[in-house]
Amino acid sequence: MTIELRQLRYFLAVAEENHFGRAAARLHMTQPPLSQTIQALEADLGTPLFQRTRRSVGLTPAGAALLPEARRILQQAAALPELARRAAAGESGTLTLSFVSTADYNVLPPLLREFRERYPQVRIELREATSDVQLADLMQGRIDAGLLIPPLDEKARTELDYMTVLSEPLVLAAPQGLKALRSKGRAAAASLQAVAGLPLIIFPRRIAPALHDAILGCFRDAGLTPSIGQEAIQMQTIVGLVSAGMGIALVPQSVSNLKRPGVEYRPLAAASATVDTGLAWRRDNASPVLHAFLELLRKKS
Repeated sequence: MTIELRQLRYFLAVAEENHFGRAAARLHMTQPPLSQTIQALEADLGTPLFQRTRRSVGLTPAGAALLPEARRILQQAAALPELARRAAAGESGTLTLSFVSTADYNVLPPLLREFRERYPQVRIELREATSDVQLADLMQGRIDAGLLIPPLDEKARTELDYMTVLSEPLVLAAPQGLKALRSKGRAAAASLQAVAGLPLIIFPRRIAPALHDAILGCFRDAGLTPSIGQEAIQMQTIVGLVSAGMGIALVPQSVSNLKRPGVEYRPLAAASATVDTGLAWRRDNASPVLHAFLELLRKKS
C-alpha cells in the first residue's frame, strides 16, 4: 500500500472544511473525483475517515488520529525543495574536520566562528589528530578535511589537494625563572646557546617530520646538538612538561597563547625556521559543504 501526498492533501482539505463541496472548490476541482480519492484512501487504510450525513462531514476516530500526521507529512514535503537547495549550496549537511593540536591556538577558532556564522545549519564534527593519522583518514575517506602540518607524502599528493593556511616562526618555551634568561627582559629574545644544556622536548619525527626537522635545524644553525629528553605528540603535553621543569621546547609562535603557569615564551635571537599549517582534502570529494568551507578559507588567505 502506498499513500500519495495528493491523497493526504485532499483528506486535509475535507477535514478542515468539513464539507466535500467547499473542499473541492478550495482544491480547484469538482467534487466527484475528490470523493473518489477519499474513498480510495479509506479502502487502502481499511477504515472510514469521515462520518458522512446529508448536511455535514465529520472525522471518525481514525480520521482524527490521521489529521495531525497528515499535516506534519505535508509540511515536511513542502520543506524538501528548500532543504535540497540548502544542501546543494553547502548551507546544510555535515563537515568532518580533523586538526593538529597547534591549530587550536591559531587558525581553528576564528575559522570555525566565521563558518558557523555563515552556515549555521551545517553540523561540524571535530577530531583532534596528528598529521599522519589525518592523512590516513583522508586517504580512506573517513574525514572531509584536515588542518595539518605538511608535507604530504608522495602517495597522498596523488589523491589530495593542499592549501597553506598559516606560516609562523618557532619560539622558545622555557621553564619560568631560568638563570640563563633572568638577566634579560621578559619579552627579550633568547639565544639557544643560553639554554643548550637543558633537555629538549619535541614531537616524534614520525608524527610531524617537518616540525621535528625545523626544530633541529634551529639548533644546527646555532652550531648545537640538542639532547632530546622527552617526546610527546600533543602540544599541551609538551608545554606541560616544560612547566614541570623537564626541559625546553621550540613551538610555533601561536602556542604562546597557551598560558601555563611555570612557562615563559621568548622569541629566538637568531632568525628561526617557520612552520606551516595547512588544509588537506580529497581531490574527488564533491561535498558542497566542503567546497563552501574551502571558499571561505580562500577568501581569508
